[in-house]
Amino acid sequence: MISKRYKALPQETKSLKHDVIKNLLKDVKRNCTTKFDESIDVNFQLNIKQKKIEVNLRTVLNLPVGKNKKIKVAVICEDEKLNEAKKSGADVIGSDDLINNISAEKINFEKLISTPKMMLKLGKLGKILGPKGMMPNPKLGTVTNEIVKAVKDIKSGQVEIKNDKDGNIALSIGKKSFSDENIIKNFNAVIDTIAKDKPVGLKGNLIKNAFITSTMGVSYKLKLDKNI
Repeated sequence: MISKRYKALPQETKSLKHDVIKNLLKDVKRNCTTKFDESIDVNFQLNIKQKKIEVNLRTVLNLPVGKNKKIKVAVICEDEKLNEAKKSGADVIGSDDLINNISAEKINFEKLISTPKMMLKLGKLGKILGPKGMMPNPKLGTVTNEIVKAVKDIKSGQVEIKNDKDGNIALSIGKKSFSDENIIKNFNAVIDTIAKDKPVGLKGNLIKNAFITSTMGVSYKLKLDKNI
């Protein structure tokens, strides 16, 4: 059932001419009519269906302006690093005991960081952690000996940029309460990161379409300042 609040929002916005983020933010924020601080979200449709070129983006980005979202982080490390892990600000810390909990599917965290040495033991739990998107990955900075830095990065607003099987990337770039300037800073950082990871040999633009919306709002077409 469609709520009265949603019915009051603009309809058929996808038929509107696409525009740059600076011009669309006022409309997106105006549509944030719920009682909570809605997220401002972007979605990119990638040009992934090409013979000989496999498009599979997966990286992380420390947003210039963090989202201030509380994320429960776990660290699994060898015994001699437990003191360092305790000082890192991690919410869950352990060694073999944490591996046993994960094996029993007792998972009370959202992100998992592992030292390289412990990955030898953690690898067998791929069937549990993989589907949840929690398996530590060196490319994402979650397999590291720099525990303090890794925890700080995640808690300060680090986001994962990853396309799904249909070639879509969706992520939050801020909150309604953020200034337009800060949301645009985050958006530009996302665009720069995607551009940097554009596959070599790709024909045409990597991003076919882009949209912006809020958690409970409607979607608008985005015009990018540059072709990627």
